Amino acid sequence: MPLRGDSSCDAPCRLQFPALPTARSDGGDTTNVYSFVQPKININPINSAIGYLSTWPAYGAGQTSIQKHKPCAESDIRTTRLRKQNASAVSKPRYLEKLESYLRIELQSLDSAKVISQELRLQPYRDVFDYFMEDFKTYKPLLCAIKNEYEVTLAHQREEIRSLEPLKAMLVSVSERCDKKIQEIYENEGHEVKSLKIEKDNLLKLINKLKEEKISLQVQVAKLQEEMEKLYLMYRNESDARKLLIADINELKHQEDLRLAQDHKEQGEDPVTLAVALRVARNDLTRTQVLLNTMKADYGDVVPRRDFENQEKNLAASVKKIELLQKDFSQLQLEHKSLLELNQQVVQQRDSLCNEVEDLETSRTSRPVWEKCVDIFPEDSQRWSELCEGKSTDQLVDILLTELGTRVLKEKDFFPGMGIGDDVPIHLRHEGQVKNLRLSLKEVYGMIKEIWKDKCAIDQQKGKQSSLSEFMINYLQKKFGDASIEWSYSMHNTCRIQLINKQIHSVYRVLVGQMDEDLYCALFHGHEHLLTELTNADSSTIGSLTREQFRLQLRRVFPSKSSDEIQELLDTAVSQLKPGDENIHYKSLFSEDEEGNPSRFILLIQNQFSAERKKYLKELRNKLGNNPVKPEELKAAIVAVDPAIDEETLGRYLSRAFQVSKDQLEVTKPLLLKQLFQNLGAVNVRKTGATAQE
Repeated sequence: MPLRGDSSCDAPCRLQFPALPTARSDGGDTTNVYSFVQPKININPINSAIGYLSTWPAYGAGQTSIQKHKPCAESDIRTTRLRKQNASAVSKPRYLEKLESYLRIELQSLDSAKVISQELRLQPYRDVFDYFMEDFKTYKPLLCAIKNEYEVTLAHQREEIRSLEPLKAMLVSVSERCDKKIQEIYENEGHEVKSLKIEKDNLLKLINKLKEEKISLQVQVAKLQEEMEKLYLMYRNESDARKLLIADINELKHQEDLRLAQDHKEQGEDPVTLAVALRVARNDLTRTQVLLNTMKADYGDVVPRRDFENQEKNLAASVKKIELLQKDFSQLQLEHKSLLELNQQVVQQRDSLCNEVEDLETSRTSRPVWEKCVDIFPEDSQRWSELCEGKSTDQLVDILLTELGTRVLKEKDFFPGMGIGDDVPIHLRHEGQVKNLRLSLKEVYGMIKEIWKDKCAIDQQKGKQSSLSEFMINYLQKKFGDASIEWSYSMHNTCRIQLINKQIHSVYRVLVGQMDEDLYCALFHGHEHLLTELTNADSSTIGSLTREQFRLQLRRVFPSKSSDEIQELLDTAVSQLKPGDENIHYKSLFSEDEEGNPSRFILLIQNQFSAERKKYLKELRNKLGNNPVKPEELKAAIVAVDPAIDEETLGRYLSRAFQVSKDQLEVTKPLLLKQLFQNLGAVNVRKTGATAQE
């Protein structure tokens, strides 16, 4: 077949190869590592026009070429034989030598580089193939198609490899984790197997020991069975022999009796025999008398055994009684000694207290003479005497201040306005003078009840608590219009001076921020929940309950109160019963007068509530000491005093105690103990858990 590029011609074939490029050190794309200039291959036009490929065999230079042929071709077989015969006489074509030389040089340059990839080694072969295709124009389309197919296949394989690399990494990590887990399982199983082997060895030893004991016991049982058989045989023989002997003796006695009877019948009584019998009887009597005398001489001082046992029992009882008395005597001695020591301590305390009393008498301030106040208020002398009865000095001071404040307030016609600054409560923000309405205590208390009732209803609807100061001025504006500020100032000052009416004065403290509304509600409206529960428990709806029902409702509403406090409430309720009444008329216990003064029962509930808060704050003070307190220290003290407190209540106590939000507690500075408890005194703090007695 005539083809171009026959190597049989002697015309020179020139190849122009570019200079050897250097490998990139930046690790870039290998396809751009070598930038070749397409070599120009000049082939003799005469030989090219002939159009024959070189017939030089591939194995001419000692190389072997594996070719694929169609089977059963005789011409191919003969051609192959001829080529093998003439292989030694044929030389390589120059064009092939040039290509091989270029390929060898490129590969050597790549081998000299430190880092060689398969892509770099493939590039020279691609170039040689390109040169080969460019020169043989006839086969170029086929060769290009082959090359492109290989390139596409290689690119596809690269993408496949690139997509499988993460899977390989994941497979490696999963394999490592699995190996680690398997190793851990092997280790755990190894420990378990080791422990089970030890246990198995111990059990085998125990089984062997039990087997040995069983064998020894079986041997002993067999030996005892043999001995028992021997003893049984011996006792049986003795029993048989004894029965035979008794039978023989009885037979002999019977024969002897028959013989004697026969002799007596034949001869009668023999005097000699009778004399012998009498002598024998006398000897027996003498011997018996001697024995009796000997026993009297030996046992004359011996008591009967029954009397001895009775005396022995009495002696044991007496010994026990003496031991008990001795123990009681020792206990009394110890108690007497401790009482003597206690008496000595009490005497020392008495002496020290007497000395303190003497010192106080010399340095004390004399008590005020409260009877002098009667001269100041001669027209109210009877009322003053009633108010002062059974009151302490502090209470008398409150009474006196309330009376003086009431007189001063009645004489005042106008109040000075406090301005409209932010530091002024909302209900008092006004400039200029405000008229004094001279409200009575009844009017003030009635208005407070109305305001508080509407405020509770609106707060319940909105789901949040509003400010009493703001709600009060809004309510007064709706009801009195322009005269609202006069009502606000008059109510504010009336509540301020009422020190003896705790409920009205507490409204003033709430308005100026000295008391929380929660504390006010718990102190003065906490009994309303009890009234609701008592009403629900009254199935007859007649307003009365039995004492046991009343006690159960008290325990249900006040679970944190002690039994003594519950009993005190019950006694107070019973004391208000009329003669002949068995049931408690609970509605009368919750009555109040027009000025807000509560009944004895409500006052007792308020006093118990205040005492419970004071006790709780005192326990906190004992836990904290006298140094400035940090939030975490107060938290630890509250949890120690009340372990059942929840997190929300604890956070509220801490934020109110330090006057900061919950988020700022961590950066809050320590607070003085006095200021801390002053802040806690305005908050509804009390023990949430049950008492120790409960």
